[in-house]
Amino acid sequence: MSDTPAPYATIAAAPFTEAERAAVYRAIYERRDMRHFAAGIVPEDVLLRLLRAAHHAPSVGFMQPWRFIRVKKPELRQAIHALVEEERVRTAHALGEREEDFMKLKVQGVLDAAEVLVVAMPPGREAHIFGRRTLPEMDIASTACAIQNLWLAVRAEGLGMGWVSIFEPKALARLLHMPEGAHPLGVLCLGPVDAYYAEPMLQQEKWACRAPLEDMLMDDVWTEGPPAA
Repeated sequence: MSDTPAPYATIAAAPFTEAERAAVYRAIYERRDMRHFAAGIVPEDVLLRLLRAAHHAPSVGFMQPWRFIRVKKPELRQAIHALVEEERVRTAHALGEREEDFMKLKVQGVLDAAEVLVVAMPPGREAHIFGRRTLPEMDIASTACAIQNLWLAVRAEGLGMGWVSIFEPKALARLLHMPEGAHPLGVLCLGPVDAYYAEPMLQQEKWACRAPLEDMLMDDVWTEGPPAA
């Protein structure tokens, strides 16, 4: 045995049991972007557990570019909902022939969910060069990992969560007194739900459907043809 110390501290990791593996995959496959919430609360210890799960997400260069604002005041929720409704109308107009279908998709979670969290990235992210010199958008990718961790933990806790991205970022930043350079990435609505959608809501609404995995896989080089006109 070599006397040379290992370069990094390590721990022995026990393998997951079959039941533990199944639970991980179940959370992945049963996670839903929820738009309908039931009455009730998220206990403080559960909320803290969820946020810790989010905070343990991977991040490029270990920059940890996520910040969470818990929106507790009803008047702030109303103001955020108004921003969402303004952008919902603009988005509908931009969709042209699908405008009417889009307007049927209500976004009420900001008002109805037990908790509302705004996820934002702080200013000064340009100082983090490690892993971002050629891909500066990795701050967004890292924050999305934190949101996904939170989403899976929410499902494992028997709660629901919806990610709202229909808002004007600068307007939301002003509303929540964010410093110059901060960038909100999502309004997360979470809390008790009566039931989970059997399949993604947008799939049930015939808006889109999940593409076959084989359509996303290529070997060695890009072989996918151009998108249909």
